[in-house]
Amino acid sequence: MSLALVVISIILYNPRGHLYSTCSPTVKLLTSNTSRCLVVHDKLGRPLRDLRISVTDRCNFRCRYCMPRERFGKEHTFLPKRAFLSFNEIFNFVKACKPLGLTKVRITGGEPLLRPHLSELIKMLKTLQLEIALTTNASLLRNSAEQLALAGLDRVTVSLDALNPKVHSLMADSETSVETILDGIKAAQEAGLNPIKINCVVQKGVNETEVRALVKHFRNTGISVRFIEFMDVGRTNGWERSTVIPSQDILKSLQKEFDLIPVKPKSKSDVSRNWKHSDGSGEIGFISSVSNPFCGDCVRARLSADGHLFTCLFASGGHDLRAIIHSDSEISELTEAIKAVWERRDDRYSELRSSKTSSLPRIEMSYIGG
Repeated sequence: MSLALVVISIILYNPRGHLYSTCSPTVKLLTSNTSRCLVVHDKLGRPLRDLRISVTDRCNFRCRYCMPRERFGKEHTFLPKRAFLSFNEIFNFVKACKPLGLTKVRITGGEPLLRPHLSELIKMLKTLQLEIALTTNASLLRNSAEQLALAGLDRVTVSLDALNPKVHSLMADSETSVETILDGIKAAQEAGLNPIKINCVVQKGVNETEVRALVKHFRNTGISVRFIEFMDVGRTNGWERSTVIPSQDILKSLQKEFDLIPVKPKSKSDVSRNWKHSDGSGEIGFISSVSNPFCGDCVRARLSADGHLFTCLFASGGHDLRAIIHSDSEISELTEAIKAVWERRDDRYSELRSSKTSSLPRIEMSYIGG
């Protein structure tokens, strides 16, 4: 490294032997032979911090807001399993993202626990020293939680839209009982996969009566419940704005019974706006993509099970990176391909949601990963 760079830069050293320069807004990764961007930003100045990886497009539930059975029944054609990225290919993709500023990976689906030997992927990814999380319906969590924790999984988020068996069946369209899901959550707690979060999608006229029950059930457990506005992801869930209950309305309703105090976000990119019980007995959160969009602070990318990169949950299309992922190219070439995609990113779907955007094609959540 030249003397000039030493003079103008604040040099930081990390255990892997790389020198980091903070001499400009665009941080550089300096090695003896190359100089490249460490932190990549899109057209709106948003960094790439969080990668959601769908490991399968299959699920054993048929949730009405994600994979309604009438559209994902026996006649539906899923990806052939041979099209799934291998664990080595996923690992290389994540490794390629890390120099761009990636700090967190979330494993999704479909239902990710349907992918055999998932703990092997977790173990591989953990060697990259990233935070690894998993979103699951918990139906298979009792028999896998300990193994996932030993492999290096940090925490889990569980989708649970109701405690009442009839309402749960209506939302999830599954024979898996609420008791099985709660037992899976207990197994995750026992395995140390904390803090656990519960995601509840609230759909008007279907499960809004379950909100209070969920808050009460998980109070004093160390588990937070997050209420998500019903979103227009994909084209099959029958979304209409009239079926959305704004988070503010849910909060006002809960405040009639619970003394709630707002919690300051840990970072700008936190999608959930959280509140805590004044007695310290727990937290609840609200993800308000419809009534209070957070596009301006979105730092998430999504990788489909077959190698398409998406820069927005509501994307009309993805970037097909299968050729370079499947090739014997150097990791640095994949890094450059990902960087090029991110630098062109200007997605703001939720902020621009209108009759014009509603007519655009959109990718199903089960394929893109929630």
